[in-house]
Amino acid sequence: MKKTVLYAILLLFVCNTGLMAQGNEIDAFTLTNTELGGTARSMAMGGAFGALGGDLSIISTNPAGLGIYRSSEVAGTFNLSSVGTNTDWGGTSTGLNKTNFTMNNFGFELYFPTSSESVLNWNLGFSFNRLKNYNRRYRMESNNRNYSMADYVASDASDAGIYKDELVLTDSYDPYFSSDLSGYWLPILGYESGMYDNITGHNNRYNSAFGSWQGNNTWVTDAPINSALLVEESGYMDEYNIGFGMNIANTVFVGASLTVTDISYRYNSAYEDWFDYVVNGKQDNLYLHNRLNTEGDAISANIGVITNLQMLRLGVAYSTPRYYTMTDYYNAEAGTYINGYDDPLMESETPNDSYSEYRFRTPGKWTFSAAMIFGQSALVSADYEIMNYKSMKFSDMNGYDGGYGMNDYIKEDYTMMHTLKLGAEIKATPQFAVRAGYMLQTSPMLRALVDNDVVVDPSGTIPHFTTVSKPTNYITAGVGYRFTPNFHIDLACVYRMNNSNAFAFSSTSSDGYNPVTSDPAALKTNTTNVVMTLGYKF
Repeated sequence: MKKTVLYAILLLFVCNTGLMAQGNEIDAFTLTNTELGGTARSMAMGGAFGALGGDLSIISTNPAGLGIYRSSEVAGTFNLSSVGTNTDWGGTSTGLNKTNFTMNNFGFELYFPTSSESVLNWNLGFSFNRLKNYNRRYRMESNNRNYSMADYVASDASDAGIYKDELVLTDSYDPYFSSDLSGYWLPILGYESGMYDNITGHNNRYNSAFGSWQGNNTWVTDAPINSALLVEESGYMDEYNIGFGMNIANTVFVGASLTVTDISYRYNSAYEDWFDYVVNGKQDNLYLHNRLNTEGDAISANIGVITNLQMLRLGVAYSTPRYYTMTDYYNAEAGTYINGYDDPLMESETPNDSYSEYRFRTPGKWTFSAAMIFGQSALVSADYEIMNYKSMKFSDMNGYDGGYGMNDYIKEDYTMMHTLKLGAEIKATPQFAVRAGYMLQTSPMLRALVDNDVVVDPSGTIPHFTTVSKPTNYITAGVGYRFTPNFHIDLACVYRMNNSNAFAFSSTSSDGYNPVTSDPAALKTNTTNVVMTLGYKF
């Protein structure tokens, strides 16, 4: 009875203080990085609309583009997305696909002409944009790994210097609720599920429980004969914008907007190792299952200017950092089956209803734009965006980020992200337009992080992560048709190519006890989006 009451009190304490910090430098990238979105017209032109304006997707990029409108408009955009993934982990290839249908953009803009000779009109706009679709599934499998998850968790616990008595559950102590182990839930879960122990007798030095004693009283761990990881991601990053634009003598356009961003991200993973030891049809194995649900809201602002120089338009805009309030809900379970043990099956899970609350700041963004407009027949445009990913920052709910920790790793492992957007449009007839575009995003991750030459701490109990190894490329095309002066339809096809490294777990410090080296799987993610916008001007 006393133990039950104690656990209830401890559970209430952890759920309200977030003893397990969930984020790491990989999570910071997940919460910051966005994809090409907006209306079908803007997506068909690679998103290069910073100097063009006159499109509902512009409100959060350069709200000065609202001032270019000469009428009011309402429009909605629908997106059919197909995401294909392929992994190669030590020569074993695996492919998966996932399809999703969403509303990509919706908005309206109101045009207010004036009688002034200087301010010719002002415009008010609202838009909803889907900045990122998290829907993805990938599986990686290999038959020639040198290290198992048990090796990794044992090495991690050893490097942390955790003593065995800190991991042992008693009537008056639960390691999950120890402030000293707040960042080490994975070693706790691994120990309670039987993955490792201090087999050689050192109180804070550990080895995988999968192995055998060899000559000279040496414990030799077993390498897995098969390892597999399945990851399923879902959710979205949406923004809601309200903006104001002004037209000054058809020469200068200025604007500002306020943005609220909403994130809902769900992550599920299942990892398994199988070992070459079978007794009575029972094979040694381990598993680790994780579930994470991240919810967050942010607020930010945007300001911009466009100048009209006859055929040439130039634009510049600044988007402030997004200031998020985040909540992570998480749960994990693990188990081992080891022949020869008195109790061969051991299973454990983290406390139910656990969550962490924290704050997160993304980088600000500068956008520089140019466009050439050839009468009513054609145009070309280009946008260049720059973001300093070193300025990402985690903090607790009081704004405190502690001593040397995650934010220092962010500064060490990230650099600038550069985005280039190119677009073109040709009107074959006054009603029919053909469009094409290209977009390139560089990876802000430094090479050491991409190749896991630095230690990446688990995100809570999730040791799996991906790093972006090459620039992400978008090839875009589309058409538009105006049925009447008021009603139009736009179609676009966007093909996105991304190359990543997927790690089942991080390498551990080479200076530590029994260091582990982790080899990545090459992960290719190709996404095809078919987009349609219906719009009405009035």
